Amino acid sequence: MGKIKQLASQTFIYGLSSIVGRLLNYLLVPLYTRVFVPSEYGIITEMYTYVTFLMILLTYGMETGYFYFSKTQNNPDKVFSTAATSLFITSSVFVIAGLLFSGQIAEILNYQTHENYISLFVIILALDAFTSIPFARLRQQNKALKFGIFKLINICVNIGLNLFFILYLPKTGYYDENFGVGYVFLANFMASLLTLLLFVPEFFKVKYSFDFALLKNMLVYSLPLLVSGLAGMINEFFDRVSIKFFYTVPDSITDANSYILSELGIYGANAKIAVLMTLFIQCFRYSADPFFFSNKGSVDFNDLFARVNKYLLTFGLFIFLGIMFYLNVIKYFVDSSYWSGLKVVPFLLIGHLLVGLVYLQSFWYKLNSKTVYGIYIFIIGAVVTIVLNYIFVPLYGYVSCAVANVACYLIMLIITFLWGKKYLVCDYDFKNMILYTSLAAVLYFVSCFTKELELVWEIIVNTLLLMIFAGVVFKRENLGQMLAKLMHKFKR
Repeated sequence: MGKIKQLASQTFIYGLSSIVGRLLNYLLVPLYTRVFVPSEYGIITEMYTYVTFLMILLTYGMETGYFYFSKTQNNPDKVFSTAATSLFITSSVFVIAGLLFSGQIAEILNYQTHENYISLFVIILALDAFTSIPFARLRQQNKALKFGIFKLINICVNIGLNLFFILYLPKTGYYDENFGVGYVFLANFMASLLTLLLFVPEFFKVKYSFDFALLKNMLVYSLPLLVSGLAGMINEFFDRVSIKFFYTVPDSITDANSYILSELGIYGANAKIAVLMTLFIQCFRYSADPFFFSNKGSVDFNDLFARVNKYLLTFGLFIFLGIMFYLNVIKYFVDSSYWSGLKVVPFLLIGHLLVGLVYLQSFWYKLNSKTVYGIYIFIIGAVVTIVLNYIFVPLYGYVSCAVANVACYLIMLIITFLWGKKYLVCDYDFKNMILYTSLAAVLYFVSCFTKELELVWEIIVNTLLLMIFAGVVFKRENLGQMLAKLMHKFKR
């Protein structure tokens, strides 16, 4: 249980910075949805979709490669400097190419009058890609506090500049209406630049030595992760692309592009309501990489891995119920003009939970240097996503995107689990995992009938339902004994 506590504490530390930071960042969504109409917010949704996809391409699996080789090599500084140099070169090439062809890219995306959006995003991507390795180094060195501080500075500066540009600048007469949502991108650029400057002292602490042979080995290890990562991003963000290119526009609509961007904005805004599940999975991922790599080979690793799977699923189900039970309150997070998309929230929550479970199961091929399996798994998921969206988005709109997301990650989870049984033999607690999942499904089904009640009574009944789930888990996992032991240690 000590190692589980270690993972939980690291998840909490990374989670505190990530949750506080990301929650602050997500508080911009109510601002955006009240200042920008859905078609304008659709631009933000689309552009950040491409950012996430391209970040996988620009980091090409180097973060995981850095963790792996820092563990196996005797010279961590050489691993860091080799990875950082490689990313600096590729990021620089990307900036040059992106700026040269920004006009053509803007034309393809139908943003001919906003070429400056493309230029800003090219630089943002390069800055974030390059700083990914310094951030990974902080995680590898268990410097969670500094990691959290740097992340929070980035987010707070971004928020502050957003508030300045969107709320204050219009009062001064210097606000450019034509630039519009570009101020959101400008704030991001300035925050990313500041983050790079924060790492400058860290760069001087490293004794640099570039090892081409090491880089070759890192690329051999990491490139399969790049392919699987790109396929994974297709699974996660192809829904936004599908809305842009596959959506059926009613004949009565005269401005097709504005209508599609509005639908994209509605879908993107409601996707933000799934923030707590997203944050939980992100926090877990921050701590899981260094935790499992450092515990590789320990005698209790398989038992440890099985218990983490159960706890991840159980806590994810609790978050799902918590958001869905109070959705009629949480929905005020976005403007009422976006509420037509609330129906996608339960599917997106389940999809994010499945992402976490797939990520956890993927450790069997990462720890055994069989990352090529990741390519097969994520390509299968990408094909499922593309096919389902291509067929059903023209028929049923953005709801199809959310359902396809669940189907994709469920198939990937099953495949990853079945293939991994050969390399990671674990005694999973399937009895309780199935019980908790079934109980959550039943309670959610019951809660659907509470929507007819007055809001106060709906909250009271759903709170009781949530307490039932928590009570069953508390009893079956003997959490009372664990808390008693912790309290006893605290008193001592």
